[in-house]
Amino acid sequence: MVKIDLKKSPELKQLYQASAKAIVELDVPALNYLMVDGQGDPNTSPGYAQAVEALFTVSYTAKFMLKKGPQAIDYAVMPLEGLWWADDMAAFSTNDRARWKWTMMIMQPEFVTNDVLAEAMEQVRQKKALPAIDRLRVARFTEGVCAQLLHIGPFTEEGPSIERLHAYIDERSGRSGKHHEIYLSDIRRADPKNWKTIIRQPMLQSGPKRPV
Repeated sequence: MVKIDLKKSPELKQLYQASAKAIVELDVPALNYLMVDGQGDPNTSPGYAQAVEALFTVSYTAKFMLKKGPQAIDYAVMPLEGLWWADDMAAFSTNDRARWKWTMMIMQPEFVTNDVLAEAMEQVRQKKALPAIDRLRVARFTEGVCAQLLHIGPFTEEGPSIERLHAYIDERSGRSGKHHEIYLSDIRRADPKNWKTIIRQPMLQSGPKRPV
């Protein structure tokens, strides 16, 4: 049985590979996600930790269901992603994390159908008392034309990378949508100085795809 790593597939690798040196524009297609919404400081909010636990528990339950099923599909669970915003964006400049809003999510491959996810959620309900299980939802999410780059290091040091990305976009079209982060590292094991996070921001309109 061959394990599928969709991050390296021709269709998706540009979405999950980025350079720390070059900002790149790309057109992000509609993708299926398991999502949960919340608000508060991700470092201290119990709701945030509960959301992440529920997302990974259901995603891995679906993975093992398919691995043991008739088609015997084995694949790597996709990385955690987050959309971040605030009703008053000054909450970001002042680092008022209590007012941060977020949608945490994990992309689900096309062969992980809504029925599979529904069954996985039901199995988790029966086996584990996860506070966030009933907050999970499945949704199709489209970003369209975005710019992205790779940040290497702790989340607290993302500021210069975000400013660089915003400056690039503002010079060309202007920003749209929500700040998007894709967490490529297992922060439980990796040294913070080596954490890899893709920072993505939708653009108002398409421009030439070029590195800078």
